[in-house]
Amino acid sequence: MPFVSQKILTSPQLELNRAYGTKRYPNILHYFRKTPRSIVCPHFWELRWAYGCPFDCAYCYLQGTFRGKKEPRYVPLDHIFLALQEAFNDKNLKPSIFNSGELADSLMNPEIMEKIADKFEKQNKHKLLLLSKSDNIDFLVKKPRRQTIASFSLNAHKVWELWEHRTPSPERRIKAAKALMKSGYEVRIRIDPIFPIGDWKRHYEDLVYSMLSELPENPERITLGTPRGLRKTLMMSKDHSWTRWFTERSGWGKKISTPLRKEIYFFFFDKLIALGFDKTKIAMCKETETMWNEMNLNKQNCRCNCVW
Repeated sequence: MPFVSQKILTSPQLELNRAYGTKRYPNILHYFRKTPRSIVCPHFWELRWAYGCPFDCAYCYLQGTFRGKKEPRYVPLDHIFLALQEAFNDKNLKPSIFNSGELADSLMNPEIMEKIADKFEKQNKHKLLLLSKSDNIDFLVKKPRRQTIASFSLNAHKVWELWEHRTPSPERRIKAAKALMKSGYEVRIRIDPIFPIGDWKRHYEDLVYSMLSELPENPERITLGTPRGLRKTLMMSKDHSWTRWFTERSGWGKKISTPLRKEIYFFFFDKLIALGFDKTKIAMCKETETMWNEMNLNKQNCRCNCVW
């Protein structure tokens, strides 16, 4: 039988210590709230339908999370459905987005994800977030869904060549995002991690122009991020060439210098806004509070990838 694991709390903080699952898998739906105080990252729901990823990005944090064992492992669908139904039936749970791409690539197994997406269509309160570097979208185009949000992780073509092994090219991902937009899906974009490789402004300008010119409309929101070197990720990474720019420590691992990060973010904000993108729909992923203040962004109204 499904059960809800929680402390006795009063609204509106009821969901902060809540997980939905079964006896065998007690945290299929897990509320992420472990962000250090110095880092801006709104709490969000994870849908832990699987663990691992078939792609081989040199910088992937899942290397550390799973101690190098990234081969995909799946939670049985019947347990997933029980956890979802328990959450859907919970009248105290406010409308939420369930991120299926935090511990796995959301589209790495379309056959399973199709069934999960169909489950979300049986209610109209909560939404499923797909976060992916894949272009396995045929099942989504074939049957448009109202309760599914698609989010694509993009990077400059040169970065893809250097470190995003086994993944479809950024061009193929943009094509997939375009197809889903035309099918009526809400589409979000993550450009993360942004690397200051040689001639980085030209490489990323090409990405921004390609993305906004190819898509039939602007993404619903864009989240930016720079490399984050968590201790376990650095321990398990076989290729450390992506770490060469780290000079600072933060509450979320090593980072490139504050002045360079600031330059990167200003570059992207300037380009996106000049092309007509709404500044209030741009956010930064797991950045310091100091950087949010430097960018004159309102962290209390953060519209980043994983939240409503």
